[in-house]
Amino acid sequence: MEYRSGFTVKPKEVIRSGQVVFTDGTNDVMPNQRACEAYGYTYNARTRICEAYSYSTRTELAISNETNFIKGDRNRTETGTGNSIIVGQSNITKGSNRNAIIIGDSNEVANGVNNASVFGNYGIAERDGEVVIGGGGFNGAGKGYAQSSTITLTGTTTNNTATSLFVNGDSATTIIARSSTSSFQGFEANVLGVRTGGAGPGNVNDRIFLRATGIVYLKADDQSMEILGEYGSTRNWATAIAFSGTNDMLLQVTGGTSVNISWSATLNLYEMTV
Repeated sequence: MEYRSGFTVKPKEVIRSGQVVFTDGTNDVMPNQRACEAYGYTYNARTRICEAYSYSTRTELAISNETNFIKGDRNRTETGTGNSIIVGQSNITKGSNRNAIIIGDSNEVANGVNNASVFGNYGIAERDGEVVIGGGGFNGAGKGYAQSSTITLTGTTTNNTATSLFVNGDSATTIIARSSTSSFQGFEANVLGVRTGGAGPGNVNDRIFLRATGIVYLKADDQSMEILGEYGSTRNWATAIAFSGTNDMLLQVTGGTSVNISWSATLNLYEMTV
């Protein structure tokens, strides 16, 4: 845009809030009312900001939905949902969601959850990267009351201490599920471990494939582990569902002393609320 006659500043960009940022050709500047209105914008005397449009939660929703594909009745996206697909009816993303997929009826992606998918009906995704199949929620009794889901976890170990894996590779998230007096889970964790280094016995590329299965109510009531395949020096490598001091569910692995191991796990959860 060219400078208007008599002005040494001009608009540079409009940011998400609707504010118009001006420039003098080198630096960003705040325009006065005269300069703002000379370029066809509105000057907010209360905030002393030049505006292209008035910002509101509805504006935010409209902006966000420019990147969403929504098809069907009564589907909703709350503030901060982007790059998401919703097909069906009465589905919702609870906000601050990215790259969600919902196909079905009365499903939900919880607030702050990204890269999750929900299919079927009355399912709820509460973990990043989760793929959920909703099972109807006992004729609509509640979301997540009967569902199955798949979660990927990763991590590394360098010793023989039980170590919690990260949900969807997020180093800030190890909790799979919060303790609940009304929730029951069956689980199957398929875990692959590959040695990448370290001075301990064995060699790089020693490897193991493990499966842990069990049932959970508050804590694991019954749990077992089997070795599906192994090669090299993998003695005492193991995996198990574990629990924090507040009974939050974790998936842990144990390697060897001075042995660097990379771990990748696919956890299948079967959940029911009564």
